[in-house]
Amino acid sequence: MRRVVLAGVVFATAVSSAFAQAPAPAAAASQPFVAGQPLKTTPNVKIYGSFRFSESLSYDADRDLIVSVNAGMAQDLVPNDGYVSLINPDGSVHTLKWIGVNRNGLTLNHPLGSHIANGMLYVVDIDTVRWFDMKTGEPKGNIPVNGAGRFNDLEVAKDGTIYATVTGAPNDPTSWKVYKITAQSQAPLITGAPLAMPNGITFDGKGNLVVVNIGSNDVLTFSTDGKLLGTEKAVDPGNDGVVVTADGTKYVSSVRQGTVSRIRPGQAAEIVASGIPTAASMAYDSKRNRLLIPMNDWNAIAIVELGK
Repeated sequence: MRRVVLAGVVFATAVSSAFAQAPAPAAAASQPFVAGQPLKTTPNVKIYGSFRFSESLSYDADRDLIVSVNAGMAQDLVPNDGYVSLINPDGSVHTLKWIGVNRNGLTLNHPLGSHIANGMLYVVDIDTVRWFDMKTGEPKGNIPVNGAGRFNDLEVAKDGTIYATVTGAPNDPTSWKVYKITAQSQAPLITGAPLAMPNGITFDGKGNLVVVNIGSNDVLTFSTDGKLLGTEKAVDPGNDGVVVTADGTKYVSSVRQGTVSRIRPGQAAEIVASGIPTAASMAYDSKRNRLLIPMNDWNAIAIVELGK
């Protein structure tokens, strides 16, 4: 079993006037977009958390920061409440609301899956894909997909092509989909079995798509034209996150069982971490060889040290 560190509480040994990062007052949409600023606490203060339903994490290798995409309050309570936090490698907060400190020019309703590519942070937001500049946090574009329903996760190729999953309904295979999205075309690439409520999606080292299901323990590899190339099995079903490392090893998180399976090439799956409630769409910290796992409705993240 690998060591799991949970981060999701507030711990403070001193109070500083620089502690709070108050939201900016409401402003007209005509004002320029503003990104949040890092906290300026005294050295004896550590803050862990800042999440409200963190569904996905991405690792920003350029800045060595964890990017947490948070859905915020439910749409029927507070519309357009999604935000993005920046987290230090030790789990403490770098910027509470990097994207979302105000809503000047920002629409982010209920973001779930995320991916960093081409200098942008891409997120799925209900039926829309949005992207933000990784340097400034500024919104840079979006593609709404009429009739898609609710996207769950996405992966983005170097040429900008977006692949996004729609988990769909438990007993309706026609609602289980992987979309291929460009500025010119948005259409399902894969529909129905062997998908079974697809959730996490990523690329392997060959540029193929790897998809995990909530409805089964299948780990599916497809070509980018939708052809099934292979099926592996995680230990548990109910899967959400998937990571493929450089050596071809796959890690799969079960949002329902709270476990992480490891599938080495040509080997059966094994459990490498457990006891992680609602283990959602995880990322890989390549600098430290560890998994970064959001625990969505637990409003926390887990850091799984993989060791050597």
